[in-house]
Amino acid sequence: ARGVTTAAVETYNPGGSLRVAVTKPLPGSRWLEVLTQRLGARVDVLTDERYLHTIVPNDAVKELIGDKCDGVIGQLTEDWGPELFGALKAAGGKVYSNYAVGYNNVKVPAATEVGVAVGNTPGVLTETTAELTAALTLAAARRVVEADEFMRAGKYLGWLPDLFVGKLLQRGTLGLVGAGRIGSAYAKMMCEGHYMDLVYFDKFQNVQLESYMQGYSDFLESQGLQGVKCTRVETLEELLQASDVVSLHPLLDETTHHMMNKERLAQMKEDAILVNAGRGPLIDEVALVEHLKANPNFRCGLDVFEDEPLMKPGLEDCPNAVIVPHIASASLWTRGGMATLAACNVAGFLRGFPSYDGTDMAPFVDGPFGDIPQACPSIVNRGDL
Repeated sequence: ARGVTTAAVETYNPGGSLRVAVTKPLPGSRWLEVLTQRLGARVDVLTDERYLHTIVPNDAVKELIGDKCDGVIGQLTEDWGPELFGALKAAGGKVYSNYAVGYNNVKVPAATEVGVAVGNTPGVLTETTAELTAALTLAAARRVVEADEFMRAGKYLGWLPDLFVGKLLQRGTLGLVGAGRIGSAYAKMMCEGHYMDLVYFDKFQNVQLESYMQGYSDFLESQGLQGVKCTRVETLEELLQASDVVSLHPLLDETTHHMMNKERLAQMKEDAILVNAGRGPLIDEVALVEHLKANPNFRCGLDVFEDEPLMKPGLEDCPNAVIVPHIASASLWTRGGMATLAACNVAGFLRGFPSYDGTDMAPFVDGPFGDIPQACPSIVNRGDL
């Protein structure tokens, strides 16, 4: 069998000499052209109604792989470990690409052990994710969701002095935990837009961000305005105590799991805002629910959750929590770009292309189709294969 027999699949270029399986329908069309035209592959996309709106189980992924499959594009919600990589290897597969920049769901050593390359999709999520993080911050600060629900319920009877009074961000202090690409982009949006001072905690100094903030401060002063400050602190506790808004952007590992626990939440200001569009388990969600209920002026904005797609009991009942379903990368440009990068990883590896030696992914996702670089955008285990 070339693919599944019991689940619904949409097939493109059925006469292709290679076969690529895709576990979810993806936005845009450029990615499909990469696989069908550039690679000349048959592409089978799982479209079964049972899995369109939920996590695809391993059995369904293995059935999709079948007994002949050269590569797979999968999702960050899937469990890519020895079971799935073993099935892909048995079907003659050589490459898997996660449709995400993160790959906590992928056991990379298990792929390397059977000689399967693992790709990801960096470089197109930065501004999109930063924008959503800023949106969560503003929505929490100004109680937008509460006010929207109030209006839709027909409760608005007229202007009131104390109706949905929120928090002013202007000239406040932004606390950035993790000053990488996304965190830095978010910090620039918030500090420029709201004249906020920046405090950041990262084991690596971000000289570029510090220089940028100093340049912005100098510009403000040249216009007769008060400048802004940028300070790197040595401890997370210092940041929590100083900040009006705290946004989480570190890598998730054993040192950052539950970094925001009961004790650290208690160190934040009584009316602070906690934002997480990074990784759900950075926060002890049970402790957060308790803190939200005990401190009605404390607010949070969450795009990710500890046991995603589930929430810890009680979170949905907290009016001071703004919660959205992992949509930080959900702009059409970014989601389409991610699909193209994943397809270029698969197509490039199967064609024997080298790894891309740049960080600007625009040549892959924008511009003429014929100018797409003959390279794999990002293969994380290339050096071990």
